[in-house]
Amino acid sequence: METIKLKGEYIKLGQALKAAGLVGSGVDAKYAIEDGLVSVNGETEYQRGKKLRSGDTVTFEGNTINIE
Repeated sequence: METIKLKGEYIKLGQALKAAGLVGSGVDAKYAIEDGLVSVNGETEYQRGKKLRSGDTVTFEGNTINIE
């Protein structure tokens, strides 16, 4: 389980996947999200620019990211 501490109000979904080291690039994040492989708070998310705020949980390929 990975934890990302917010420096501002939010982080975008694609950036969070990169920051957690779950994808190698923004392009990889884009395709993973478009293919429906990423969920936010238990629901499949298709928007790379989805704003994640404190308390959100992201799941991708068995990995979990908590946003604080």
